[in-house]
Amino acid sequence: MPQRESIRGVPANVITGFLGVGKTTAIRHLLDSRPLGERWAVLVNEFGEVGIDGGLFGPDKDGEVFIREVPGGCMCCAAGLPMQVALNQLLARARPQRLLIEPTGLGHPREVLAALSDTVRAGVLDLRATLTLVDARSIGDERYLRSDTFRQQLEVADLVVANKSDLYGAGDLENLRRYLAFLDKPLQTVERGRIQPDWLRAASGFEFPQASEHHEHPPLPMEEEPLPECGYRRRENSGEGHHSCGWRFDPALVFDYQKLFSLISGIDAERVKGVFITEDGVFGFNKADSVLSVLELDDALDSRVEAIDPARRDWDALESAWLGALLR
Repeated sequence: MPQRESIRGVPANVITGFLGVGKTTAIRHLLDSRPLGERWAVLVNEFGEVGIDGGLFGPDKDGEVFIREVPGGCMCCAAGLPMQVALNQLLARARPQRLLIEPTGLGHPREVLAALSDTVRAGVLDLRATLTLVDARSIGDERYLRSDTFRQQLEVADLVVANKSDLYGAGDLENLRRYLAFLDKPLQTVERGRIQPDWLRAASGFEFPQASEHHEHPPLPMEEEPLPECGYRRRENSGEGHHSCGWRFDPALVFDYQKLFSLISGIDAERVKGVFITEDGVFGFNKADSVLSVLELDDALDSRVEAIDPARRDWDALESAWLGALLR
């Protein structure tokens, strides 16, 4: 049997940004805009223990788009092992012509880039521009200004993209420009995550360290556990000043769309995102900045949802609410 040709020089971009800034929407736009027939792959990391974003991207598409998730925190933790395992599996399966990497909005982008060093030095990846999405309205928020992660996201950027520009008020963009002036970073503005594919082609200015940087966290689970007899599993995570709780439900459990919409609309959390099998079809729910968007999807392996907030919420009450939204 002939051996498969080794993987070399795959253009790779890191697309980062704080929680809820619109990274997933931007990557969906890029996938829809890719050249006809090109195979693209996405390696996505989530703060929560239950992976959601892979479902929001939709299933692998006709052998041209491949998705791999690393849930449970920063993908570069445990000396980069979860990221390396997922990356190797994704490259071997997809053999892509471009790779997009989306770190969690609460992760450490400099260390994610550093964890790629061996793969880049070996010539497997050709690291291109890192794009950092920001919401100019956040510049006045002390949570962002005090956040080391937010500063890292701007420092590693080859291009800063001001997303959701259609929602800005007078002076928001100018405030962002003043804030970025000391970093000397180019700035583009977009609405609804409509990043231009040409922006991906620019060179990366990231300088790799001599040895991979990493910080200590518990090893991340690489395989999902089977669901118990009750038909759902709950997982929690805490770190970076945030708490998350996620649920994964057996695909045989069908949700009431209207109950879900009302429930998610009323949840007072910084971020809620989920993929649900309902009586009306499969839908992705994404709530950020108190705005809920709903996306109809072709399919899903199961239903899953994650809530993230700086405060530890009453997860038991929320769990009861999810179960109350099941179709009876």
